[in-house]
Amino acid sequence: MPAISEIAITDPNRLLFGVSPRPLKCGEELVLGAGQVFPEVNFTLPSLTIGPDTWPEILGHYNDMIERVLKRAISLHAPGLVIEFELLPAMTECPEWGAEITGLLQQHMKEAHQKDGLRSALRVTPTDIRERSRPPQLRCGQEWEQLRESLRLCAGAGADILSIESVGGKEVHDRALMDADPRGIVAALGILAPLDMEWLWNRIILICGEIPGVIAGGDSACGFANTAMQLAGQRMLPEVLAAVIRAMSAPRSLVAYECGAQGPSKDCAYEGPVMKAIAGVPISMEGKSAACAHFSPLGNVAAAMCDLWSNESVQNVRLLAGSAPEVFTEILEYDCRLMNTASSTGKAEMLRDLMVQSDESHSPQALLLSPGATVEIAKAIAGESTPYRRTIAAGRTAIEILQRELAKGSLQLKKREITWLQSLGSAMRELPLSEEELLSSIAAEYGSLFDEKSYGELAIRHFR
Repeated sequence: MPAISEIAITDPNRLLFGVSPRPLKCGEELVLGAGQVFPEVNFTLPSLTIGPDTWPEILGHYNDMIERVLKRAISLHAPGLVIEFELLPAMTECPEWGAEITGLLQQHMKEAHQKDGLRSALRVTPTDIRERSRPPQLRCGQEWEQLRESLRLCAGAGADILSIESVGGKEVHDRALMDADPRGIVAALGILAPLDMEWLWNRIILICGEIPGVIAGGDSACGFANTAMQLAGQRMLPEVLAAVIRAMSAPRSLVAYECGAQGPSKDCAYEGPVMKAIAGVPISMEGKSAACAHFSPLGNVAAAMCDLWSNESVQNVRLLAGSAPEVFTEILEYDCRLMNTASSTGKAEMLRDLMVQSDESHSPQALLLSPGATVEIAKAIAGESTPYRRTIAAGRTAIEILQRELAKGSLQLKKREITWLQSLGSAMRELPLSEEELLSSIAAEYGSLFDEKSYGELAIRHFR
């Protein structure tokens, strides 16, 4: 797997919503990153048991959601949109179910294009069910066979874009996160996760290559960095730790693009701006208009560089105006309309800067999503040749940025957070230079949590 050593965007001023160095054609005449931002609408079921007895009702929900969303988009004269279908676990465990819904959604989208000229693309994201067993069996067993078949059948049923939120390394990261242990966090993000990413994404690329028109999208460090973000939001761990984890999650997500993925990145991958800076791919982001799914300190800054603007996910429930999916279609379209108007009137940079400035001083996580910080982290990552060294470089750079802005008074942190930032800086400086040394040092503490065969020879050598 060749490492990307030269970044696509070196000037922070060139990081801008709607524009990517490598525009992407997909679906029904949709082009991403060529000057416009499009909504990415994601919807899901209300509380409902999934099984053979309820399957007709489930199909009815998805039929209703796609009809309402497309109708609303057409009424608003939306120039295009992406629909994301995130499979629920049962829909991946029974691959035919996920494929059936994929075909249903694609049929409606093709009809909307033929009848009303609505440009669109369908992203399908099977659930990574490989963590269902403990320790996870990532490269073999029933879970992997079901996931592979789900990817294959969904691609054949009409997915324009295939994505996933992969879980390799999460079994170690979860424990290390609760213990706030930088060694375990770096081992998970910098060694185990990239090993699984390379193995998994080489196979996803092959699946996409078997069917013309199916694009390998991207991955997300949602299970790592977004978990940290939510725990920090609940005051269960320091926010500076969540911010540094966000930066360190970028190298593992970059592996997908080094394997051949083309984008767009996943909306819940807040590391997306770094992917855009390094690989030049279009990215999807979520922020204030995803509050239906979760809270975050990244409401406006997340939109500063997006090519798709997403609501993350919303259940098919009734609101005063209509169903929640069609309501959020309208919210997203108006957000995109504002960004696209700014672009067409020469004011995109002004709007982007306002989005950044409105958030960056309130949260270290928001600060690290600014264009300047993004490019600085991207350069640090591209300057190293292995995921492990890239992860350390990203973490150290993030800490340096936070310390610099704190000293300037541009970032305000509580005393506890400042103490943690200092401690993180010391811990990152003390990490060993090689993957082998770190793996050996954590073997006693973390070795029982994962199956070394799931990560190949490097892990086997140090855990047997």
